[in-house]
Amino acid sequence: MTPALADYFKAQEALFMSHFSPQNDLERQLIAAQEGQLPAEDFIATLLGSEVFMPIYERHQIGGLQTDRGAALPLKIQTDTGEVLVLFTSPERAKHFVGDYPGYGGGLVVDFTWILEKLGIGYAISLNPGESYGMDFEAQDLERMARMRTH
Repeated sequence: MTPALADYFKAQEALFMSHFSPQNDLERQLIAAQEGQLPAEDFIATLLGSEVFMPIYERHQIGGLQTDRGAALPLKIQTDTGEVLVLFTSPERAKHFVGDYPGYGGGLVVDFTWILEKLGIGYAISLNPGESYGMDFEAQDLERMARMRTH
């Protein structure tokens, strides 16, 4: 492949990655929040009532379906500030990102509140990492969300 052709494909991939067409209400609200059209509190309320996609490690998988009955191991990334749980607004958003993490080709669609209940709140969350629309939440943000949910 010539260098010019390789540059063309990189430019096309960048253009494709920058185009974010919302696929659900959570994504529409995320775009509105990031563009300043929706208060952050309103987006958090939407997130608390939405489903998210959580990539999980699968030793044995068939077409993205988990065949192992063991405990699900969600994709967590270690950073300088601690552990970050990786979530997406839909399974399609995860495909490009999880390619760099062998074994994380499948996952679970769960209520965001299930994440807070089952996994606790001692970590940060990255929603749609690598996408043009995403959001990061620190551990203290999750503590506030958990309190909002109980009131």
